[in-house]
Amino acid sequence: MPETPAHPLPSRRQLTRRSFLSAAGAGLLLAVSRPGHADTSSVPAVRVWPARDYTRITIETRDTINFSHQIVRNPERLVVDLEGIELNQVLQSLPGKITGNDPYIRLIRAGRNRPGVVRLVIELKAEIAPQVFTLKPVAEYGHRLVLDLYPSEPVDPLLALLEKISPEEAAAGGALPPSRNADKPSPPQQAEAPRKTSDSTAREKPVTEQASRSSGAPDDEQVSRLITIALDPGHGGEDPGAIGAAGSYEKHVTLSVARRLKAKIDGEPNMRAMLTRDADYFVPLQQRVAKARRVQADLFVSIHADAFINPAARGSSVFILSDKGASSTAARWLAQKENAADLIGGINIGVKDSHLARTLLDLSQTAALNDSMKVAKAVLGELGGINRLHKPHVEQASFAVLKAPDIPSILVETAFISNPEEEAKLNDEAYQDRMASALLKGIRRYFAQNPPMAKSKLASLD
Repeated sequence: MPETPAHPLPSRRQLTRRSFLSAAGAGLLLAVSRPGHADTSSVPAVRVWPARDYTRITIETRDTINFSHQIVRNPERLVVDLEGIELNQVLQSLPGKITGNDPYIRLIRAGRNRPGVVRLVIELKAEIAPQVFTLKPVAEYGHRLVLDLYPSEPVDPLLALLEKISPEEAAAGGALPPSRNADKPSPPQQAEAPRKTSDSTAREKPVTEQASRSSGAPDDEQVSRLITIALDPGHGGEDPGAIGAAGSYEKHVTLSVARRLKAKIDGEPNMRAMLTRDADYFVPLQQRVAKARRVQADLFVSIHADAFINPAARGSSVFILSDKGASSTAARWLAQKENAADLIGGINIGVKDSHLARTLLDLSQTAALNDSMKVAKAVLGELGGINRLHKPHVEQASFAVLKAPDIPSILVETAFISNPEEEAKLNDEAYQDRMASALLKGIRRYFAQNPPMAKSKLASLD
């Protein structure tokens, strides 16, 4: 089970540039150190982030670390030699962090292989395609060795979407994660079972009925057209997001609100939702966009609870993409912080997606931006009914996560976690539920006035 590192989680200030060490293909031994051993390097923290997409193991060291790794077949194992360090209590605790629920790791053995070399043997449940790389110090993290254990066959986000309720939710029994936990990052939290919609939501006409009237399209055509919404809980895993004065993590708040919203959306007869992350793990910004495009989402909603340098800042906000500069100094500052998430979360920059890179440079976004503004105004109007608005209008900034050229995309700041009063509200389950209901109302209003156009049969499957 993931545990808190021995030092405070990062404040995301004074970010430094990343570096990486590329890994060799599976089955080949990769020697990345020069002959001999470096000085003994202490290991202050190890962390494990299991998830359906992949499992990440992070080994944090005071100094740079030399290592080698190889895949061993029959049975499947990943063997990692850490050079220039000795086995300490932190490394000895690593095997205990593996639970039976980990999708990819059966168990880990850690031991002294020879003087100055610690060997990790990771017994696997299935064949993997590992990515092994290092990260330089950033924020309050030291040097990190990252082991990302991806399945050989990547997880298809469409499978979870077609189920409407993920296996994690089905096994949860209705439990929701604590949104406030200063002592331990939460393990893969169990998701909330679908709840009944509020009375006010239930009294509203289904989007299919409203849309058919406004568009003049036959009812049966509208009913056969499912609306797909990608929900993006900000941050996760190595990246805690903003941290409130009372110790609340933004990543927990965003996941809790997103789960509640997903349950409400899935309760609608003509809507379904997918989460870009359904547990406490890190997803690079570009992959969040890619997941939404993979399921042909009609709308992308990124959920945050950010902080500002002034703790008096308060209120909810809705942002859309701007390619002409930020609409305010605060908007520019928030966008810069959010766009730096990859630095803290840690990505392997040796792995590039040329198709997505072209997508993010695509300037043919006029239609999507127009629709983004429409849905943003609808959502902002509903948020004003449950919380003070930070600005009375939709704001714009160059958020990387909003750059899908063909999907209307908004970023919602539910409240400022840096404000003590709003931090308390963000940890209140009733407020989280009201926030989810307000978001759903805004989304419903947008689609009632802007019925989605027809798309491929795959996107219409239930």
